[in-house]
Amino acid sequence: MLTNISITNFAIVESLELELHKGMTVISGETGAGKSIMVDALSLCLGARTDSAVVRHGENKAEINATFEINNNTAALKWLRDRDLESEQSCSLRRIITKEGKSKAYINNRPCTLSDLKSVGAFLIDIHGQHEHQSLLKKSAQRTQLDAFGELNPLAQKVKKQFHEWKQIKTELNARLNRSADQDARIQLLTYQVQELEQFALKEDELKTLEEEQNFLATMADAQQKAYQTSLMLSEDENNNIQSLLNHALLTASSIQTRTPQLQSACDLMNEALIQIEEACSSLSQYQDSLEQNPSRLSEVEQRLSDIYNTARKHKTSPEMLFMLQESITADLNDILGSNENLDTLKEKEELAYQQLTDSATELTECRIQAKDRLSANVEEQIHGLGMPYAQFQIHCHPLDEVTVNGFEEIEYMIASNPGQPAQPLRKVASGGELSRISLGIQVVTASTSTIPTLIFDEVDVGISGGIAEVVGRMLRSVGSKGQVFCVTHLAQVAAQGHQHLLVKKEVEEQQTSSAVTTLKSKDRTVEIARLLGGLELTQQTLAHAKEMLGNVHLQ
Repeated sequence: MLTNISITNFAIVESLELELHKGMTVISGETGAGKSIMVDALSLCLGARTDSAVVRHGENKAEINATFEINNNTAALKWLRDRDLESEQSCSLRRIITKEGKSKAYINNRPCTLSDLKSVGAFLIDIHGQHEHQSLLKKSAQRTQLDAFGELNPLAQKVKKQFHEWKQIKTELNARLNRSADQDARIQLLTYQVQELEQFALKEDELKTLEEEQNFLATMADAQQKAYQTSLMLSEDENNNIQSLLNHALLTASSIQTRTPQLQSACDLMNEALIQIEEACSSLSQYQDSLEQNPSRLSEVEQRLSDIYNTARKHKTSPEMLFMLQESITADLNDILGSNENLDTLKEKEELAYQQLTDSATELTECRIQAKDRLSANVEEQIHGLGMPYAQFQIHCHPLDEVTVNGFEEIEYMIASNPGQPAQPLRKVASGGELSRISLGIQVVTASTSTIPTLIFDEVDVGISGGIAEVVGRMLRSVGSKGQVFCVTHLAQVAAQGHQHLLVKKEVEEQQTSSAVTTLKSKDRTVEIARLLGGLELTQQTLAHAKEMLGNVHLQ
């Protein structure tokens, strides 16, 4: 609900601030006073485009602020919450236009785009009349209105959810099918590589073991020679070996006559050394016996290593990574083969999802046909009482070639204003006055299901008078009693039905024209109703008539 609007330096308004209430608020005033200025200003807060011409002459900028109470508006709250713009159950829209033509927009005091204003504004207010912000002319809004009237929103949401689920599966299936040709070639390549590597039969750590063995076999002759030389030095050289020299040293030391602990220790150590040399000679002998050159085994090892290096180069990897590459290629092949095995399962899943979607969409179509017949009949009855007695209002469900996120059909409102004319889309044939009255008829019928809390009807009474004008007023009051309605009018019959009445006056002071808005109380309202009835010359008769009209409204 719109609770406050302030306008500064906009057109002929210097400064205006209004607190607004629920129910029906009528706006009246003399021709040229600026009755539609508030509507125009609100249009800017809803994202309408403009230029510097709207800035009051002599001022630098125009500014419009509109505040809405949205504690019961779940759609608006969700939109704001999703964008981190929520602010304590209210929504403030602000628009600034400079004399240079620049524009700034804000939602809850945070900068935004005009597109954002339009998006959130669609949940807050709807303007009916000769303005661009008319959701009634949009097929999407007509579909939404029909679904709300028929209480079909849960089913429509189910169709939307199932459509997205089916589309996701369908996209995955198509991607799998499109990849099939490339996958066949890759399967052939991976299969060949896996077979080749399996036949090669490389074992984990085999490379390291072979390299160690190859090094051992290649250095065996050198090891035998050095082991033999060591044995000679220790004991086997007849003329000069460590064992003989150590024996001779021990004998010499033992022949010393003077015995001391130190000498005895030296002799003991030499005895121990002889024992160690004998053990070393025995170990060397065993080592020499184990060294048996094997040229054929060395050749085998070197050939296997060569094969490993060549295979690694072929697969563009290092010899150390060849075993891991085989495991990786095998895993890739199994994944692809496994995904192909799941392709049939995915096809079945897609078929089931599509069947569920079409079943729900078919049910939605049947429900829409029932709802559109009821809605069109009710709207037609309303607009017959609004000065269009021969109008035929229809709702067409145009079948589509395939199911969409919104079902199997496109919804479009159709109207034939006069006898003998074929029904045409509402957006093509309705004049401004007709559109306003048709809008009013629809809103009266759908008021209980409408999700837009604030409605503005700008000059809905164009071309009507008398009893029809009173019908229009009652309709607007009926809609307003369920929410909030603003009506710009020049008819007393409509103005008298309002819960509140705003009077727009044009004032000239110091050669400057400005527009002011006043909330009318009882006596002043009677005078304004009388003016609407009889013009500028007020008589006791017109005042009495005005008072009677207002009294009758209160008795209704």
